[in-house]
Amino acid sequence: MRLLVTGAGGMLGQAVAEHGLRLGHEVFALARQQLDVLDGAAVEEALAQARPAAVVHCAAWTDVDGAESDPQGARALNGDGAGNVARASARLGIHMVCVSTDYVFDGHGHRPYLEHDVPAPRTVYGSSKLDGERQVLEAQAGHTIARTSWLFGAGGRNFVDTMLALGAEREEVSVVSDQVGCPTWTGHLAPALVELAERRWGGIHHVAGAGWCSWHELAVEVFDQAAMSCRVLPISSEAAARPAPRPPYSVLGSERSDTPRLAHWTEGVRGHLRQRGAADGAAREREGVR
Repeated sequence: MRLLVTGAGGMLGQAVAEHGLRLGHEVFALARQQLDVLDGAAVEEALAQARPAAVVHCAAWTDVDGAESDPQGARALNGDGAGNVARASARLGIHMVCVSTDYVFDGHGHRPYLEHDVPAPRTVYGSSKLDGERQVLEAQAGHTIARTSWLFGAGGRNFVDTMLALGAEREEVSVVSDQVGCPTWTGHLAPALVELAERRWGGIHHVAGAGWCSWHELAVEVFDQAAMSCRVLPISSEAAARPAPRPPYSVLGSERSDTPRLAHWTEGVRGHLRQRGAADGAAREREGVR
């Protein structure tokens, strides 16, 4: 299958492109330098030239706090960028998988959010992603929206790597304990996105690591698996004082039988640490260090 990946320079885009290649697909991995999704004409030209069977749209504004100070930029990339890819794909008969987020919900629920639940974003970031969802659905081409949450993986800034860096420098860290969600490793999510593209399962899917935890519990698990002795002190969201409010409860569940199920989030942490170890070992080997 021919597969085109937008935002292929980012953390998730890299993982999707690499998994597609492992499966033997012909992959067109386009980073922002190769394809600006804000340029509708360029998007149509790129798709027309590549003629993929499917597009996995990973290009996105992911800076949640930064979106509060630049709402126009966030809405353009997450809303209109997704719309440009959706409309061009529809015109060319290409299936699109668009990655969205748990931040489209307000986080005041008390059970896992399902695909039919009504979104109510509290942040510019969440609103911009919801606008992208709307534009994808309005293309009326049977495209796929895959909502996920709390991403971590190789090739980009993420909470797990931040904790590992802090744990190597400090004896203790303070982490929010009153926000609960589903940590999701890109190594687990990428195969699910490629499967959705292969099978052309349209509509909204919730695809996130199984189980749930708080950021505090995630940090504890990271240090435990990494055999680091850094203590993790719980603090409140109010004490953390971030520009954009985080959903206190953003656990995603699925009511669909055709939605790929991911492994437990603790297995994601294990996989990420194993991947980091392999990468570090390869780097030492190249440098002649034993």
